[in-house]
Amino acid sequence: MSGLPILSILVFLPVVAAILCLVLPDRGEGAGPARIVALVASLVALALAILLLIDFPPGAQGLRYEERASWIPAIGASYHLGVDGLNVLLVFLTALLTPVALLASWDAMGRSPRLFSAFLLLLEGTVIGALTALDLVLYFVFWEAMLVPMYLLIATFGGARRGYAALKFFIYTSVGSLLMLVAILYVYFLHSAQNVEVAASFDLADLLATTISPGLQRWLFLAFALAYAIKLPLFPLHTWLPDTYTQAPVTALILATMLVKVGAYSFLRFAIPLFPQASAEILPILAILATIGIVYGGIVSAAQRDMVRLLAFSSLAHLGFIALGLFALDARAIQGSILQMVNHGLSAGALFALVAMIAARVGTFDLAAVGGLARRWPVLTGCFLLAAFSSLGLPGLNGFVGEFLILLGAFRTHPVLATVGTFGVLLAAVYMLRLFVGAMYGPERAPSGAGARASRDLSPRELAALAPLLLLIVWIGVYPAPFLRRTEGAVSQLVTNIAAAREGTPLTIAPPPRDAALTPPEHTR
Repeated sequence: MSGLPILSILVFLPVVAAILCLVLPDRGEGAGPARIVALVASLVALALAILLLIDFPPGAQGLRYEERASWIPAIGASYHLGVDGLNVLLVFLTALLTPVALLASWDAMGRSPRLFSAFLLLLEGTVIGALTALDLVLYFVFWEAMLVPMYLLIATFGGARRGYAALKFFIYTSVGSLLMLVAILYVYFLHSAQNVEVAASFDLADLLATTISPGLQRWLFLAFALAYAIKLPLFPLHTWLPDTYTQAPVTALILATMLVKVGAYSFLRFAIPLFPQASAEILPILAILATIGIVYGGIVSAAQRDMVRLLAFSSLAHLGFIALGLFALDARAIQGSILQMVNHGLSAGALFALVAMIAARVGTFDLAAVGGLARRWPVLTGCFLLAAFSSLGLPGLNGFVGEFLILLGAFRTHPVLATVGTFGVLLAAVYMLRLFVGAMYGPERAPSGAGARASRDLSPRELAALAPLLLLIVWIGVYPAPFLRRTEGAVSQLVTNIAAAREGTPLTIAPPPRDAALTPPEHTR
C-alpha cells in the first residue's frame, strides 16, 4: 500500500462510479449496467477498506495514510485526509454496507436503477469523505454533501409522504450545519489573529493550538454540538429520524444509518478536542439527554406496529447508548461507543434488510398483519433471530460487547445515568422480542407479495447481502480484540490530550512515525 492514495480512492471511486451510472441506460429486465457498475465499484472499495483495516497497526497513536495537497491557498484550506483509531472502523463499515445495500435493493430500485445506484454511491463517497477529512473546510463540504444523495433517495424513491420527510430532513440538518460553519469561521479568524507570522489555516492540527477563553468556548462548542446532536440525533432533536426512516427506501437505510454515526464521530474528532473546557461543563448535560433518549426510544419502540418505525425508534435508543459512552470521556466507554457504532451498523443494517425482504413477500410493514413466517421461511427466521439478538445485546454477540464497555466506563463518571441506561437494555429485549415473535410466530396470514417471491425463502443474492453482517455480528461478539486494538491507541491519546488541555496545555495531534504518512510501521506489515 506504500504510496497508494487509498483514502482518495475510497472517497472518489464511488463518486466516479455514480457519475457513470447516471449516463448508463435503465433496463426494465435483467441486472442492468448501472447496477453492475455500482456493485463492482462498491466491491473494489470494500476490498481496499479491508486492506486498510488489516494494514492499520493495532494500538497506533497519531494519524496514518495521510494525504495532503494545497486546495484553496488564498484562505488556507487544504485537501487533508487521514485515519486513526477513531475512524478506521467506520470507514470499513461504510464500505461494507454499500454493496450490502445494493444487493438488498436489487429488485427494489423502482423504474430507475441507475439513479438509485448513483445516489447510494454518492452517499458512500461523501460519508467516507466526512469521516476522513482533517481540514475543516473540506470536512464541511463533505458534511453538507452527505445531505444531497440522502435527500434525493427519499424524494425520488420514498413513500407517500416522501416530499415532507425529505424537506424536514434537509432543513433540520442544514440549520445546525450553518451554525457550525459560523463557529468554524470564528475559530479560523481567531487562530489567524493569534498567529500572524504564519499562514492562515483551516487544518485541524493548526486550529487545536488556538487559545480560546472558556466563555467563548461555550458558545463555539454549542454551535458545533447542535449540528452533531441533530445529526446523531440526540433527544429532543430526533423528530426528523422517524419520518425520514419510514419514508426512505428501506434498503437504502442499510447505508443511510452511517449519517448519524458521522455526527457521533465528529464529537470526538472536532467539538471535544477544540473546546475541552466547555466540553467539561456541557457534556454532562448532553449525557443526561442521551440517557433520556435511551429510555424514550425504548418505550416508544415497544409501542410501534410499523416495523420500520419500530427500528427507527430503536436506533434512537442505541444511539443514546453511543452518545452516553462518548460523553463519559472514559477510555473504555469511548472504545465501547466506537465499537457500538460498528455494531449498530451491522445489526440495524441486517434488520432493515430483513424487514424489507419480509415486506416484499407479505406486502406490508404492519406487524399486526404479519405472522407465522417461521413455518414458511426458516432461513429468513434464523437470520432474523441472530440480528434481533444482536440488537438486544445478547452475550456472545456484538451488541453485548459495546454496551458492556459503555456502561463499564459510564459507571465511573456518571453512575446514576449508567444505572438508568441499563434499563434501556431491558427495553431492547421487550421490543426486539415482540418484533421477532410477532413476525415469526404470530397468527399465520396469507402472503400478499408479488409473484413467486411470496412463497420463497431467502434467495442466494439475499443471503449474500446478509452473510457478511451476520458473520461480523458473531465474530465481534466472540472475539472483539482485533477491532478494539485498532481503537485503543487513538482513544488513549484523545483522553490524555483532553485532560491536559483542560489544565491549560494546548492540544496536539501526535505526528505519525517517520515515513508513516502513507505506510504503517514496518513491523505491522
